[in-house]
Amino acid sequence: MTPIQDAARDLEGAEPAEILRWAYATYPRVGIVASFQVSSSVLIDIASRLVPAVDVVTLDTGRLPQETFEIADELRRRYRFRLHVGLPEPAEVRELTAAHGLNPFYQSVELRHACCDIRKSRPLDRVLESFDAWTTGLRRDQGGTRTQTPVVAEDPARPGVVKLAPLANWSRQQVWDYVKEHHIPTHPLYAQGYASIGCAPCTRAIEPSEDERAGRWWWEQESVKECGLHWSPEGTLVHR
Repeated sequence: MTPIQDAARDLEGAEPAEILRWAYATYPRVGIVASFQVSSSVLIDIASRLVPAVDVVTLDTGRLPQETFEIADELRRRYRFRLHVGLPEPAEVRELTAAHGLNPFYQSVELRHACCDIRKSRPLDRVLESFDAWTTGLRRDQGGTRTQTPVVAEDPARPGVVKLAPLANWSRQQVWDYVKEHHIPTHPLYAQGYASIGCAPCTRAIEPSEDERAGRWWWEQESVKECGLHWSPEGTLVHR
């Protein structure tokens, strides 16, 4: 087994704080990748209790709701983290919209993947060139491709980089319990019935009976509702 595989085995049942503590002790540059939903906000809170300076990576896709910027600023004022923002390349956006219009994601799954690739996956790739390890708020109880999420894994897209999912074994209820216990500010759209929040045109509120991620790309009939950061169109879990 590799050292990362050993760590994955040893940390499988560990609490998120223990996983993050191991990451900060092992790697000099750890980034908390955040969309400023509750899971990433919990990771920011836990990390802030472990190290004096937290690096937070986020993506400004150009299509985010204003409320996302507002909660990002509120959390930054509270935790004083260093913010690293990934932006899409303007030339790539121009090429996509010139060929397919301003909302290509509604036209086909393939164009939605292309849009996510330009606005999310590629910008994240560029920012993470400066990091040795990065964390995500993925949880196994979110279902779909996320049920097999490893707690620690090598990132096949980036040699020498490690991806961590400290909340993989937590439930949605555990995340919200932590938020309430520590009085963490939350995204305003949760109060409007949203359960998973991404780009504004690709996200809607859900009904109480719907799955947590039902509001993402709701017009698609496919069962896989991922942007490409954690899942490839070939149907495999990735660690981008």
